[in-house]
Amino acid sequence: MNQSFYTGALGAGICLAKMSVISNNIANVNNNGFKPKVAAFSDLMNFNLNDSEDAVTELMSGNGVRMQRTYTTYGVSAVTPTNRQEDYAIMQDNAFFMVQDPVTGEISYTRDGHFYRAEMDDGYYLMTTNGKLVLDQNGEPIVAETPDIERLIAEMEEGYEPEEDDDDEEDDEDSPRVSLYTFSNPSRLISVGNNEYVPPEGMEPELVENPNLSQGVLETSGTNLAQEMVRMIECQRAYTYALKMVMTSDEVETTINSLRG
Repeated sequence: MNQSFYTGALGAGICLAKMSVISNNIANVNNNGFKPKVAAFSDLMNFNLNDSEDAVTELMSGNGVRMQRTYTTYGVSAVTPTNRQEDYAIMQDNAFFMVQDPVTGEISYTRDGHFYRAEMDDGYYLMTTNGKLVLDQNGEPIVAETPDIERLIAEMEEGYEPEEDDDDEEDDEDSPRVSLYTFSNPSRLISVGNNEYVPPEGMEPELVENPNLSQGVLETSGTNLAQEMVRMIECQRAYTYALKMVMTSDEVETTINSLRG
């Protein structure tokens, strides 16, 4: 009887943990570059009824489940145009931008390509909305072009035609550029919030030689709202059944105690 109390209470607690994962996915449905998480469960110890421990029978009893971990798939989601020169969308799986905290120097990785030009003491740099520097293929902060105020004013005047540049030279391959990095096992990345991830100790990033990037667009959230709603309903039903199990066990225990009296 005590086992039924334990199994039911454990199941209710696991449903609450799964609901937290689902609610987090739904809350980030409008965040660019967000990748939803999925809760993975594993069975606790099962044992045979009316037989030896090593026997394999159809009469099995379990001690419930536990949430083993949450995993994230870093696939490509839908993109939306912004027509901003500083916006980038990653068009390949398991690839990330490398960003750096200008205060602490800590490195993290993100798929959110919503960048902007920010002025610092020594010039303009390409930064994230969280105030982190975007790093190039050499791991150095990318210097952004200084805004040409006179040109911007001229563009607003009627009849303005931009001057043609006669020097049609190809970009230097070694020049700083927005780059992508990947990992041998991206599923081990640790989420630190704000759509950013850090690798565990010992896992090093690898530079993507031919990154597939689109400029002027943003990758939308990977949350499938319909799928998350279905999972939420399933979780609510499971939670109800787990509590019902506890209540039924309590009623049986109460009946037994009254018969003893």
